[in-house]
Amino acid sequence: MELAVDTSTDFCSIGLSHRGEEIAELTWHSGQSHTIELVPNIVRLFEQTKISPQSLRAVFVAKGPGSFNGLRVGISTAKGLAFASSIPLVGISTLEVEAYPFAFTKLPLCPIHNAGRGEIAAALYQQNDDWRCITPEHITSADVLCQQIKRKTLFCGEIPQPVIKQLQQNLGRHAIIPDYAARLRRAGYLVALGWQRLNRGQTDNPASLQPLYLRQPPITQRKVK
Repeated sequence: MELAVDTSTDFCSIGLSHRGEEIAELTWHSGQSHTIELVPNIVRLFEQTKISPQSLRAVFVAKGPGSFNGLRVGISTAKGLAFASSIPLVGISTLEVEAYPFAFTKLPLCPIHNAGRGEIAAALYQQNDDWRCITPEHITSADVLCQQIKRKTLFCGEIPQPVIKQLQQNLGRHAIIPDYAARLRRAGYLVALGWQRLNRGQTDNPASLQPLYLRQPPITQRKVK
């Protein structure tokens, strides 16, 4: 059995799978309550499926970018489970999880998150002969991103509404933006990506895996006197 944990943003999603095939999933709006909601919901998932935690053989976790508190809670929990059970841990980019559901389109896929300060977090993925990252996660602006897009591209993720309007106005038919419900991040896609990485032997060291913060949160920055 494998457990997938995603607490990257206000929306959380966890899933249980057997050899990469998901058998149960729970997705909910947590807001800022990751700390008090994650572990009880993991317990709930095990109880509903009548699966013993001792049957876990791997843990998949969304590693960001995302909120400071959300990522800290999710990754700490995943690392703790991997350490305690001596099982593999696989970290997957949150933006990659959001892009993967649309791999079948064969279009360039650009997941977007709000990064604050008028900026966005973005990346670019595409499925051709294989699934690959074209442009890694980075911070940019909607204006710069629009200037870089030269062909029809599918935009996904938790895109801020003002950014959606900019994409539509500046890119016209080049911007494909699925409905909100279709863009909602789910643990099932984290399972699929995690299982692929696990089978390739691409696991992470629980002692060294860290959240992917594209901009260091204020709490970690030294104040200038």
